[in-house]
Amino acid sequence: MHHPKVTVVGSANVDLVIRAERMPNKGETLIGEAFDIFTGGKGFNQATAAARLGAEVTFIGRIGEDAFGEMLRSAMESEQIDTRYVKIDADNGTGIATIVVEPDGDNSIIVVPRANMCITPTDIDAAGDSIANADVLLLQLETPIDASQRAAEIARQNGTIVLLDPAPARQLPVDLLKKIDILTPNASEATVLSGQEVSTPDSITTAKTMQKQINQDGLSSVVLTLGEQGVLLCAPTETEHIPAIPVDVIDTTGAGDAFSGALATALANGNNITESVRYATAAGAAACTVLGATPSMPTQEKLKAILQ
Repeated sequence: MHHPKVTVVGSANVDLVIRAERMPNKGETLIGEAFDIFTGGKGFNQATAAARLGAEVTFIGRIGEDAFGEMLRSAMESEQIDTRYVKIDADNGTGIATIVVEPDGDNSIIVVPRANMCITPTDIDAAGDSIANADVLLLQLETPIDASQRAAEIARQNGTIVLLDPAPARQLPVDLLKKIDILTPNASEATVLSGQEVSTPDSITTAKTMQKQINQDGLSSVVLTLGEQGVLLCAPTETEHIPAIPVDVIDTTGAGDAFSGALATALANGNNITESVRYATAAGAAACTVLGATPSMPTQEKLKAILQ
């Protein structure tokens, strides 16, 4: 039986989450309503989603030699994520994010990457086998670009599918884009990457622009996520709008990560891009029904319920 293998190069943070009626104005102090500490970071969340959905996950990254680092390592181990290539960085602390969640579920985030920004191409080379043997390599942009680029190179040489969640939004070097099989931007990220404003589900031209930016062979698909407007899939042979699954939204934090982790798992399982995107859409919807990023990464049982 084939076990889907996903390797994630990415960030691992601890999220300090505040619930408040609104963001404070400049110079203003507000009394918040609640506070929680969660494990997070795009890389860690996506790795957790993939692991909960049945993939064998290896994580490549860095954490600090501190209490937050310990918390992340034990969380990875309890999710059965392989931590062999998680480096303890004694000089830089574990990455943190401060998140303010408003009553309607919208959030504002400040991330301080710390050790996450010290991952090097050498770290990647040391973990090269885990990329070469994976079905899917999952990347985001909370870690250095040169490390991601090296990982994508190794994946390319070994037939591993390269999936990039281009968040947080930034311009990307052509060298990296050409090594990506599947790009999963949201509307604001797509605007930055394509230079074209993205507003409605009919933003096919934007998706096509980005599709030209990534490699011309293989899958080269753009999966444009549009929140409650669903997903626009722009694959080499087809363009399809996949509607969102309506749920009662509690907190949107982590929905994109659940989507990416599920998409990687479905592809690693050998599903085609359309089936994989439908599966990922259900995972994104499921994540919106739970508070916090890591806690909202869905299990297979939860997805079955949502898909029914």
